[in-house]
Amino acid sequence: MKSMREIKFEGYSADEILNMSENDLKSFVFVGEPLVLLAGSARVLGEFRISGDILIVELAQIEGGGEGVLQSLWVLTEQYACKRKLKQVEWIVHAINCAKPNLKLKRVLEKKGFEIRNVNGVGKAYYFLNKI
Repeated sequence: MKSMREIKFEGYSADEILNMSENDLKSFVFVGEPLVLLAGSARVLGEFRISGDILIVELAQIEGGGEGVLQSLWVLTEQYACKRKLKQVEWIVHAINCAKPNLKLKRVLEKKGFEIRNVNGVGKAYYFLNKI
């Protein structure tokens, strides 16, 4: 992934992450619980997991950023799903009841086609199913 300003995730470029071994990814990303990830100037609280042929991206909080962290994460997850022959990326973003709502995030999510819905086991969240 190349852009004017490449966002690094925990100091790794998107290409470096895409080329990590499955074992490295299990210890870095797919840890089985929520994690705090530094992405550019943002701190992202989320969980990444695979269920069958679906990559599930569940984001609880994004602090800071503004340089396109969500877009960079979108591109990275789509590239990862393609490389691993997954069929979909399921996005669940808990940005409904924030104490200080990020209106820019809301606009970005809605522009991408996210909808507010009740997600099983999660509750109300922004939701989008990206078919690869």
